[in-house]
Amino acid sequence: MKILILEDDAILAESLQEYLEAEGYEVTVASRGEEVYDLTFEEKYDLYILDINVPDIDGFEVLKSLKEADDETPTIYISAMTDIASITRGFDLGAVDYLKKPFDPEELLLRIRHRLGEERREPEWNGLRLDSSNWRVDLPDGSYQYLGEVQGRLLELLLEYEGEIVPAGELMERLDRPSANALRVNITKLKKRLGIGIENVRGQGYFLEKV
Repeated sequence: MKILILEDDAILAESLQEYLEAEGYEVTVASRGEEVYDLTFEEKYDLYILDINVPDIDGFEVLKSLKEADDETPTIYISAMTDIASITRGFDLGAVDYLKKPFDPEELLLRIRHRLGEERREPEWNGLRLDSSNWRVDLPDGSYQYLGEVQGRLLELLLEYEGEIVPAGELMERLDRPSANALRVNITKLKKRLGIGIENVRGQGYFLEKV
């Protein structure tokens, strides 16, 4: 399997290349956006791993141009840009995954293995489906939303219980700073964001209503 990495941090690029090559992948590294065009013209790759803030042409424009040239190679973004707008733009351009820096190389490897062929069950209940690799939620009406990681983890657990009560303690374990108040706030935001019903059972936990 051939992987092209666009990363201008030389130390990170080298460490990723060594790690992935040790796992059996053939890896090429580009440090500037324009290099990707030359490399992809000369060689066929199985996966692109693109940083966004790189010299010459940023990772967004690189993928946009590749897609316009009918290049459907799966693409994973790796970036310190963790705002929802950037993540959404990445997926709208056609990326299959978005990994926030800093990250563990082992996590990147797991995502690569999945994207290059391993199947994974997406949590689903009553027409609501969650892709936990990028926190995209497909809604019953055909629309979709991208969630932040915390709310994505909460929804993932609610979906796993398939409408049954999820203990509040288990949900709080999914929070960065666990507390009953933080859980209430995040559940409220999740309900408003997706337009779904999540009910509280006092002293027990929360459950996902049918949509």
